[in-house]
Amino acid sequence: MTGRDLLSRFHDVVRTAPERIAVRDTAGALTFAELEARTAALAAVLVERGVVRGDRVGVSVPRGSGLLVALLAVWRAGAAYVPLDPAYPADRLAHMASDAAVRTTVTPEDLVVGTGAFSDLAVSADDAAYVIYTSGSTGLPKGVQATRGGVASLVDGLEQMAVYSAEPSVVAWNASASFDASVQQWARICRGDTIVVLEDAHRTEPAKLAAWLDECGVSDVDMTPTHWEMLREHLLPGRPDGRRLRLFIGGEPISVPVWRELAAADTVEAFNLYGPTECTVDTTVAVVEGDDPTIGDALPGNRLLVLDAKLREVPDGEIGELYVAGPRVTHGYLGRSGLTGARFLPDPSGEAGGRMYRTGDLVRRTEDGLLEFHGRADRQVKIRGHRVELGEIETVVRSSPAVAAAAVVVRDDLGGQPVAYYVPSGLAGAEGLREHAAAALPEVMVPTAFVEVAALPLTPGGKLDTAALPAPPAQSGTAPEGEFEQFIAQVWAEVLGRDSVNADDDFFALGGHSLVALRVVSKVKKTFGLKMSTRDVYRHPRLTDLARHVESLRV
Repeated sequence: MTGRDLLSRFHDVVRTAPERIAVRDTAGALTFAELEARTAALAAVLVERGVVRGDRVGVSVPRGSGLLVALLAVWRAGAAYVPLDPAYPADRLAHMASDAAVRTTVTPEDLVVGTGAFSDLAVSADDAAYVIYTSGSTGLPKGVQATRGGVASLVDGLEQMAVYSAEPSVVAWNASASFDASVQQWARICRGDTIVVLEDAHRTEPAKLAAWLDECGVSDVDMTPTHWEMLREHLLPGRPDGRRLRLFIGGEPISVPVWRELAAADTVEAFNLYGPTECTVDTTVAVVEGDDPTIGDALPGNRLLVLDAKLREVPDGEIGELYVAGPRVTHGYLGRSGLTGARFLPDPSGEAGGRMYRTGDLVRRTEDGLLEFHGRADRQVKIRGHRVELGEIETVVRSSPAVAAAAVVVRDDLGGQPVAYYVPSGLAGAEGLREHAAAALPEVMVPTAFVEVAALPLTPGGKLDTAALPAPPAQSGTAPEGEFEQFIAQVWAEVLGRDSVNADDDFFALGGHSLVALRVVSKVKKTFGLKMSTRDVYRHPRLTDLARHVESLRV
């Protein structure tokens, strides 16, 4: 199942509704007739530059209606587009352009208003539609080649599942063109929807974004859970016309509190969309309802397999790795045959020559036939010799009613210890969260530090920007006072390898963990002859609080 060619559908809309608004940005709007003319003119320019069917064309155009003109024109010229975000570092852009062997690059100077007819170059469903680069384990991004038929199948599948309304909608284009989520948003132009571009100023300022959505009458918005949590207070009240906002949420797991809030909201109709770039954007869909998050079931055309390490299907109810087969599985990684072969495997239950993609995601199929996400198979880290899945720690931290959103990373500047970053939804505090985590996790998995942030930082694609997470803040410089504070300070400095510590320092924020805590307890016992355990250090991680606790034990 590939669905009808999207360019054919676009031309149908041009014929039947030429004056309908096709795309809008802060500079103005284009009708479908105007969009047809501009894309035809640019496609003709590309052909004059030597672009032929199957070529790859770079697109380096800022957010705005011109970006949509460029992407559609590349398709009309029979080529695949390679997004080259102008905000990216120059070296990264140069690598992508070279790696993709782009024939030419569209820049803002190419977006002149042209006239005249242009006949689209003939293509097949197997021709490449785009090459989008994802981060690679080697430190260099790798290009994923998706097909025309795969994108058509995506739109068709979302229509069949009624994720898209039957009537034309007004759709916010939120994601960067460098991320595959953008395809599901901008390609809706081909089915007759109006695309409203969210520019950078909108995406980072919630009040401005909400006002722009209202001004343009946006009905459909696509964003990550992290981005939603930044905007929820502005979008939950609902649209001015009283209709429900249709929210497509994906890219990251949805926390239980966010899921339940969306399920209960009468102003929002939410869909959870899941899928790797390698399988053309969206693979599964779930209506956000009930109490427990799921990623739903396959979109029409996809086949999902939950397999063990030996590629055997696991029974329902057990966790396995998700593999995806079907027409939306992409060609693989451009110029990376070895990596493609490792991730795109022969499909043992499909047609001859068919492939399935190994997602690396762990899932469990419920009694209702829906899939639950259970983290990454390869998101393992080692903490003091133990293999740890950071997703499990995040799940526990997020389960606190005082936490609205959370992320856990390991920090080299803290000896490779896990640090939890959280957005509070109530009276959250590091000590209470540490106790909450310690009650559910082995000690080695309890975060070293809990850092409160106003919002989790986002990449241009709306995902968590781990590089932008702040270092745990330095503690105050209050000097230890009294016998017990000074003694604990001396012990901490010794076991943590520091010249000095302050009265308000947090033991775990300084890099402490259970093995070091044992040394602290041992020295306290030896000096004062007290009955004490490492749990006391976890309950009183601040130096002054631990000193006060030790003093109370002397009474």
